[in-house]
Amino acid sequence: MGFADRIKALFRKQRLDDEVFEDLGDLLVEGDLGAAFAFEIVDTLKALCKKNKVDNPDAARSLLKELLRPYALKAELVLDKKALNICLLLGVNGVGKTTSCAKLAVWERNQGVENIVLAAGDTFRAAAVDQLKIHGQRTNIRVVAQHQGADAAAVLWDSIEAAGTQGPGLVIADTAGRMHTRADLLKELEKMNKVIAQRAPTAGYRKILVLDSTTGQNGMRQAETFHQTVRLDGVILSKHDSTAKGGMVLSLAKQFGLATLFVGTGEGYGDFAPFDPDNFLDGFVGL
Repeated sequence: MGFADRIKALFRKQRLDDEVFEDLGDLLVEGDLGAAFAFEIVDTLKALCKKNKVDNPDAARSLLKELLRPYALKAELVLDKKALNICLLLGVNGVGKTTSCAKLAVWERNQGVENIVLAAGDTFRAAAVDQLKIHGQRTNIRVVAQHQGADAAAVLWDSIEAAGTQGPGLVIADTAGRMHTRADLLKELEKMNKVIAQRAPTAGYRKILVLDSTTGQNGMRQAETFHQTVRLDGVILSKHDSTAKGGMVLSLAKQFGLATLFVGTGEGYGDFAPFDPDNFLDGFVGL
């Protein structure tokens, strides 16, 4: 049974008593909201239901959605169509960074962006370079790559050259998943920032974190490390299928003010779309 189905079942099986609200709190914690946030929401919902004499399950779930709405932060990736744009995709190994690079490239091409280059910046993992090359072949999008172990900043330099420093265009750069400590992250990002400052100082530059929606509160710790170190511009939520909960994006918004840009929902290149707060919340609370 999926997360939303469990919330539906909880509200349907009995009247709205204290036990229901306690169980809802536990469920929201499982949904990756975090304990403090989950029980804060439940306490507010309980008080509202009592004040407004709400005992209808659907009405209660609608109230829950409205309480969560302020934390379903959406941001749009608006590219400068007259200049070069550079998007650095960050995240730990296994979250779907490389695939998200390809999906984002296909999405932007479908929006009319013609000059797109994929930069194989995860030079630590040979499979990541090969994987991005395969994506490039399948989607007919240029990939700039070097050998395994090459300097990621050098790959970025070559990618900017390939796209043209004066723009318009888009460079989407994969990065190494091993950059999970602040020291590693800062060292790598400093080199990349230097390349951009030298070769494309007027480029629109964004740092985007890819989070696996199935990782739970571990995703929050990843986000905290990356955001405090490099000041992220948004999040891509990957692997968000019918069984994934994804409540961490609500926690990210509450704790760090981080907005979600895109959601990946499957393996195909088309299984990728801008974050829709209403659809997300409907799926989360089972409306």
